[in-house]
Amino acid sequence: MANIRLDNVSVNFVLYQGGARSLKKTLLRSSTSGALRYDAHDRITVNALNDLSLTLEHGDRLGLIGGNGAGKTTFLRVLAGVYEPTGGRIRVEGRVTPLFDLGLGMDMDASGYDNIRMRAAYFGISPAEIERKMDDIAAFTELGDYLNLPVRTYSSGMTLRLAFAAATAVDPEILLMDEWIAVSDVKFLEKAQRRAEGFVNRASIMVVASHMENVLRRLCNKILWLDHGTIVRFGPVDEVLEAYNEKTGLPSLTTMAL
Repeated sequence: MANIRLDNVSVNFVLYQGGARSLKKTLLRSSTSGALRYDAHDRITVNALNDLSLTLEHGDRLGLIGGNGAGKTTFLRVLAGVYEPTGGRIRVEGRVTPLFDLGLGMDMDASGYDNIRMRAAYFGISPAEIERKMDDIAAFTELGDYLNLPVRTYSSGMTLRLAFAAATAVDPEILLMDEWIAVSDVKFLEKAQRRAEGFVNRASIMVVASHMENVLRRLCNKILWLDHGTIVRFGPVDEVLEAYNEKTGLPSLTTMAL
């Protein structure tokens, strides 16, 4: 079973080092959060995550909320292994599928079919498995003979369809998403949303950062509210979202379109 455990995890980045104390004072005065600090070694550091402890188990669907700079993206990248904690410990059991940039690694000179195979390899799908799924992926893209052509001949919408179809062919154990999947093609949108939700349902654990409350309420069973890298609240969706809306004074986002 997939499992994630964070014990007092912190992530600090060195933003500036050496000399120019006046610059330090200016930066520190501009920071109301206390996230920017300078230490005895003459360095300015950003406390991106501060002493986070939580556990996620099979069946958990975690939504991440908070303003810009809250630490949501850093949290996702720590789970993905992109960033190492500078303090505390993290244990991740299960294959991690990060869906941060659908177009990442796309070879514009290769064909659509070859890009599907390369994306599958990136997500850990075996060649035999991707060939079994190829007809379904190709049909979903609705790209037809264009799949035999170089991706550089595609429009941006066609490229997104290709990347989306390949990414959602995975059966993820731990799925990480920075914002909910969206497509600009209105005709394709409903079909894409159904496929994306099926993709999420196949995951053992899902973590998504989103500003759309309707997405969080529909997909998640837990919410983590971060503020400048610190946990404000962690718990059931309704409880945390209501506290967040009350604290921030923002209207509910449930009326926002996907």
